[in-house]
Amino acid sequence: MIISRTPVRISLFGGGTDYPAFYERHSGIVLGTTINKYTYVSVNTLSEFFEHNIRIGYSKTELVKKPEEIVHPSIRECLLHKNISGNLDIHIFSDLPAKTGLGSSSSFTVGFLNALYALEGTKTSKQQLATEACHVEQKLIKENVGSQDQFHAAYGGFNIIEFSPNHINVRPVIISLEKLQLLENSLMIFYTGLTRFASDVVKEQIDKTKTKSNDSYLLQMRDMVKTAEAIISTSSEDDMIKDLGLLLDESWQLKKQLSSKISNEEIDESYNKAKKAGAYGGKLCGAGSGGFLAILAPDNKKTEIRENLKNLLEVDFKFENQGSTIIYMKD
Repeated sequence: MIISRTPVRISLFGGGTDYPAFYERHSGIVLGTTINKYTYVSVNTLSEFFEHNIRIGYSKTELVKKPEEIVHPSIRECLLHKNISGNLDIHIFSDLPAKTGLGSSSSFTVGFLNALYALEGTKTSKQQLATEACHVEQKLIKENVGSQDQFHAAYGGFNIIEFSPNHINVRPVIISLEKLQLLENSLMIFYTGLTRFASDVVKEQIDKTKTKSNDSYLLQMRDMVKTAEAIISTSSEDDMIKDLGLLLDESWQLKKQLSSKISNEEIDESYNKAKKAGAYGGKLCGAGSGGFLAILAPDNKKTEIRENLKNLLEVDFKFENQGSTIIYMKD
């Protein structure tokens, strides 16, 4: 049996510039971090006593004879991509709900590919895992997804990811341990209770990106990554959270211009409540329309923010820096 553990991520700046429709014309760049909430994938060899050759357990159960019959798109296409045909028992477990803007779909794809390589007895690089996950999701499944989630999931950590037509590069954000802990302590995440398929939500955004209608917004959002990196490097600890929070608020206002489906009345109300309670800024994680609301706030305003958002569930989390790993392997 093989078990992989792969983190989800919080994208802070530059989201939208990681779509091929943008970075194949301009370079793209994002800044974000993975957190200690994970997708677990177990892969075991299925005995030959069953009528089916592949058993899959997630929110539903699938019993099939060959990969082409699998409904779950990522499992089906990963198996076909790897030319693996059967006698498999596959199960998925997650710390957080799916379709909530933290990149859980790509976390699964990366983790499943990692487990399949381990099943073959092959160790592969994080770059290869992320690149193959992008290929599976964008080319084989043909989902409307960007390219940052796969690289965050594979690499882990607090990173800047740079996109160009021919290469995607991951580099760590240079930050002191004290500032990193301060950022972790200043970031709050609340679950809106709304779920959605990112591929559906982002279709309007991608269509507008292809027609270059969003370029002015995306170019500004791209520049904010370098601004954020400069703030982290040069600001004092006292100023860093405020400066990043105000920049995050500015970025969120720009992001809402990318598509009419980014936000809604309920999300705007929650965000405004957090701001009134003293939050510097924030954003909705992921494609939009639901999922998790990330807020940057000073420590002395957290209690009031929690009170104003008491109808939402707050997520307790820490940053993580391992990325996708094999945590169990036994015959």
